[in-house]
Amino acid sequence: MGRFEGYGVLVTGAGRGIGEAVARRLAGEGAWVLVTDLDGERAEKAAAGIRERGGAAEALACDVADRTAVEEAVAHAVRQFGTLDVLVNNAHSCHPDTPLFEDGADDTWARDLDITLTGAYRCARAALPHLAAAPDRRGAIVSIGSVNGEQDFGNHAYSAAKAGLAGLTRTLAGHAAPRGVRVNLVAPGTVHTDGWAGREAGLEAAAGHYPLGRVGLPEDIAAAVAFLASRDAAWITGVTLPVDGGILISQSGLRGALLGE
Repeated sequence: MGRFEGYGVLVTGAGRGIGEAVARRLAGEGAWVLVTDLDGERAEKAAAGIRERGGAAEALACDVADRTAVEEAVAHAVRQFGTLDVLVNNAHSCHPDTPLFEDGADDTWARDLDITLTGAYRCARAALPHLAAAPDRRGAIVSIGSVNGEQDFGNHAYSAAKAGLAGLTRTLAGHAAPRGVRVNLVAPGTVHTDGWAGREAGLEAAAGHYPLGRVGLPEDIAAAVAFLASRDAAWITGVTLPVDGGILISQSGLRGALLGE
């Protein structure tokens, strides 16, 4: 029996990349998964792929910037699955920085924060009463943060949103714990997703800076999410778990300069 047999799960931004890998992993361990994405066709394609592998998945278009859409997605999951036990906040927005910080636009800053941080807040707010009602204190929220929320890797608005998401994880964990719901965050390093199409040379160059010698795969992140969402992590809440190939503990360029390498 899989770790998520009988669980109802909602994953945002799950039409591709990390979100799709998370949905596939949890469905593979027995969960009923609602695959949500801003692009409904992409969500349906991801859900169909899960069903082809023998998993249970439905798809629904959902804009996490829209409170009504979020509440409808949560209600849909509860209606279809009879329960909502796990929420995975993966939807995000990331605009490139302008060359000069002062040239940044208010609308792109607001969009990145609204989708990445406030979107997760909307989803958690809608889902929490149902997660608290889950049997055996198995309700869990796992959000996808980033090493950008821990250290400077560029992208001002995105990094600020991810840092805020880590803060929300801690405060919400304290609030939700007496209600039987755990709240944690996974902070990936560079992950090879479709978003890197056409920039593979950058990925190859980045790999050399990672102590483990490669960039991540969506499946690496999905494995960590599955752990934190499962009863294997029943005594873990409020943490940020870096899944980053060691990049946060390595300053290889500076180390090389100091050691004359």
